[in-house]
Amino acid sequence: MTPNRSMNLTPKQLRILKLIRDSRVRRGYSPTMQELADEIGVSKVTVFEHVEALIKKGALVRERNKARSLSIAEGIAVPDEDRPLRLPLVGKIAAGYPIEKVASEEELDLSEVLASGDDSGESSFALCVDGDSMRDEGILDGDYILLERAQVAKNGDRVVALLEDGSTTLKTFYKEEDHIRLQPANPDFEPIRVKFCQVQGIVKAVVRRYR
Repeated sequence: MTPNRSMNLTPKQLRILKLIRDSRVRRGYSPTMQELADEIGVSKVTVFEHVEALIKKGALVRERNKARSLSIAEGIAVPDEDRPLRLPLVGKIAAGYPIEKVASEEELDLSEVLASGDDSGESSFALCVDGDSMRDEGILDGDYILLERAQVAKNGDRVVALLEDGSTTLKTFYKEEDHIRLQPANPDFEPIRVKFCQVQGIVKAVVRRYR
């Protein structure tokens, strides 16, 4: 459902939805009321009123008694007509050895690297590849990977996985009898075998810029 078409949202309410969505993608949590107020140039009280209206309209959900818990309601697609080819660039992903999880305020503007497309970024994000452990599958150091947010993967999916030590890595996912194997595509690297990992996204495309 596109909220501004079916819910009669004001421009500021739509802006609030976009800010909450982008914050949750980049940082993993929603902004505070004060942060929202600062971004759109209104008082904290006004933001609170807008948020309450969005909750009543079914566009936002909130966990009670929990800070930074605002999220976009299931089934709500936040439009992004002003930047249709921009995706949140949320950091670098190790295609070698795992690296420390990082956050980024940058964006990948697909209009600069693709001739056409219409991905609004509602369920997608981008990462810059750091390393060459996926080289033999054509994913090279410096490439951008476009991912669909997901928490479940099937065998053979190329995934971004969060490991228990807080690091992230890009590998091919295999669920085996008593462990998960994160398989590189380069004989110089050993598979990563873990009891548990958290899938954060599944690779849907690779973008390479030739200079």
